Amino acid sequence: MNSRIPLMLWLALALVFLSGCVATPGSGSLSAAKNGEWVTDSDEPELRKRARIRTELAAGYFEQDKVTIALDEVKQALVTDPSYAPAYNLRGMAYMRLGEMGLAKESFQRAVSLSPRDADAAHNLGWLNCQLKDYAEANVQFQRALMVPGYSLASKTHLAQGVCLARAGDIHAAEQALTKAFELDPANPLVGFNLALVLFGQGDLSRAQFHLDRLNGSIHANAESLWLGIRVENRMGNHAGVRRLSDQLRLKFPKSSERQKLDRGAFDD
Repeated sequence: MNSRIPLMLWLALALVFLSGCVATPGSGSLSAAKNGEWVTDSDEPELRKRARIRTELAAGYFEQDKVTIALDEVKQALVTDPSYAPAYNLRGMAYMRLGEMGLAKESFQRAVSLSPRDADAAHNLGWLNCQLKDYAEANVQFQRALMVPGYSLASKTHLAQGVCLARAGDIHAAEQALTKAFELDPANPLVGFNLALVLFGQGDLSRAQFHLDRLNGSIHANAESLWLGIRVENRMGNHAGVRRLSDQLRLKFPKSSERQKLDRGAFDD
């Protein structure tokens, strides 16, 4: 069985995943202070407040893809408070978007060093290490993020971890991570697609079919998911399923590379 994962399929995931990692840094209003008191806005030091506001402004620019403006705001935030970890995290994201991987890694490492329980920063450092093919270190950071109590984006981290493990060739561990992502976020089309892809590589056709049926029957179906569904149905000998999905691919994505593969009958490419 050919378990090779086409790298072009991961590219779309990487772009979507990083855009979804932008979170407006919050104040300390939900953090416990000494003596059992809760930290509220009035407890926030003035310099920290100014850095936080600058970073929130930078996050807004980043979400609008105004990366250089965002980076400038982050720099001003760090001039105000050089110990503000969320600013380093956002700086890392900006540098990563600009292709400056060394500066991005330095920024994420600084964020994690300043705030070891910042799951977002650990996740981003893990994803960057995955892009740099340092898969072992990537997994360390993903695990760090997942160990943070109350982490609300665990499904995204399991997804990224699964993708990275698949790239590293550890398909069994990738399946486990992606299955956890599915349990936490079953409606996420990226989770369903990548889990189906790994299952197909393992020869687990019925489970791959289950996830692809859900995906290809939704508004999230695309040329890649339909083509993978066709390959699964073909491998299972389900000619009716092949015809149904082939008609859908030809109708909705007539100029796609997947349509060309279908016309060539290149089911094993």
